[in-house]
Amino acid sequence: MSFQITTAFVEGFKNNIYMLSQQKKARLFGKSRMETQASEKDNYERIGVVEAQPVTERHGDTPILNTPHSRRSVTLEDTEWGDMIDRLDRVRLLINPDDAYVQSAIMSLNRQKDDVFIAAALGNAFTGKKGTIAVPLPDTQKIVAIDEDGVTGAVGLNVFTLTLVQAKFDEADIDEEIIRYFAISGKQRQNLLRDPQLTDQDFAVVKALVQGKTDFFMNFNFIRSQRLPVTAAVTNYDLVTGDVGAGAALPAGARRCFAWIGDGMISVTGEDLFVDVGPRRDKKMNTQVFVEHSVGSVRMEEEKVIEIIVIE
Repeated sequence: MSFQITTAFVEGFKNNIYMLSQQKKARLFGKSRMETQASEKDNYERIGVVEAQPVTERHGDTPILNTPHSRRSVTLEDTEWGDMIDRLDRVRLLINPDDAYVQSAIMSLNRQKDDVFIAAALGNAFTGKKGTIAVPLPDTQKIVAIDEDGVTGAVGLNVFTLTLVQAKFDEADIDEEIIRYFAISGKQRQNLLRDPQLTDQDFAVVKALVQGKTDFFMNFNFIRSQRLPVTAAVTNYDLVTGDVGAGAALPAGARRCFAWIGDGMISVTGEDLFVDVGPRRDKKMNTQVFVEHSVGSVRMEEEKVIEIIVIE
């Protein structure tokens, strides 16, 4: 056999692109009231609670109850993604990477949508006539996951803590017909599965939740997100109630999960998606891939968002 035969070998390549593991779709953004917005900043009006008054006399004056009005402001956040494919590289490639670049860009922007939603849920909402007054999520809407014995202290997510979250929503008289969402990381799903308080029936449901066969448990629609932040400072909390504010100290680094009522958050879209793929004459006719969007989010009502701080 000729020793020169190797010069005729053809090196083989896969004819597709392998996308590395990443969150592809927005999981949290949109699990709320949806709005479109044509301005950089817009206001969404709120009407407060007014109780009817008993009739105390015949032909009396009509009561003027002074219905309270307030608003929440949303500022759109613009995000862009761009990259370039060298024209001469196409000669060396057996694939067309354009579509893959666009897919990668859209996935990146989808993850950013969730970041915007998380920041709006756990951070400041803005109110006032000009939308400049910051309203933080109060400590009354935060609890630390605890054990039922009132002694153990902070733990991973468990059934007892889910009942505390339910109770807090119930105390605010939240409409039970509106979907209740719960954002957790993968670790919290495993925590629930190991909870000794689970009944046989509960265990079967949580096992299905962990396996991705269901999203619902205890009236919550659970959504996994690995983008949930962690606490940056010590959190003080009550060992018996889990209420945040005073008591035992939980060091920084605990996971900040949160539960919310569907209409308690707003997801706003200014421009959902703009995609442009084309040659750049000023860049030696290289192909430029450019994608951008404009989105925003706001917490409409503090009582409809609860932060749950858990050891992970």
